[in-house]
Amino acid sequence: MSSSTPNNKRIFAPGGTNDSQQAQQYTKGSLEASQLDPNPLTQFDVWFQHANAEKVHQPETVTLSTAELPSGRVSARMVYLKELDDKGWVVYSNWGTSRKASDVKSNPHASLTFWWHELERQVRVEGKVERMTSEESQVYYDTRIRGSRMGAWASQQSSILSSREELEKQVEDVEKRFDGQDKIPVPDFWGGIRVVPEMVEFWQGRPSRLHDRFRYTRDDNSESGWKVDRLSP
Repeated sequence: MSSSTPNNKRIFAPGGTNDSQQAQQYTKGSLEASQLDPNPLTQFDVWFQHANAEKVHQPETVTLSTAELPSGRVSARMVYLKELDDKGWVVYSNWGTSRKASDVKSNPHASLTFWWHELERQVRVEGKVERMTSEESQVYYDTRIRGSRMGAWASQQSSILSSREELEKQVEDVEKRFDGQDKIPVPDFWGGIRVVPEMVEFWQGRPSRLHDRFRYTRDDNSESGWKVDRLSP
């Protein structure tokens, strides 16, 4: 049998940075149960602060995945984590016209996946979605630059545009609407959603794909409210 790459494969076992078909080895850390906080939100905060201290590039970047029912079709996109509170993880977006808005209306569950390459760490969150109030969303909305606040009003996210000029006209109309106003109300179709966790997994890369994985799941019988299990890689 030939050892050459089959010619019907456009990509075959990409080797990343080592110029071979061997996958990169993860060697930067390990994870033990004794290192974990009983609460996964606290543990995430610890890891996130470490990621910031180690200058991980935009550690707030996260993949938000949703699924439409009854078809079960899954969609995913990169967003920014903007808040972590005692209830869960918060991201902001358009919840009127976007694909994720449609998904969440039919299926109020979502997942988040963080990947911090510099630390060879991954965090996965699965849980129910709840919409933030307009008052809560306004607090974050007010921190955005004016152009981003205008953009939230102007963009009918995921709807079809005939041209770039159509989008720019929408922005121009919004600018006229709020001309001279510094305090701009958050759109009723825009704001935050909180992913309230039912499962949180912390993953530390290890050599030979023998990674360290710990999964938190809800447990009302536990003092912390969570059960922690080590998972096979």
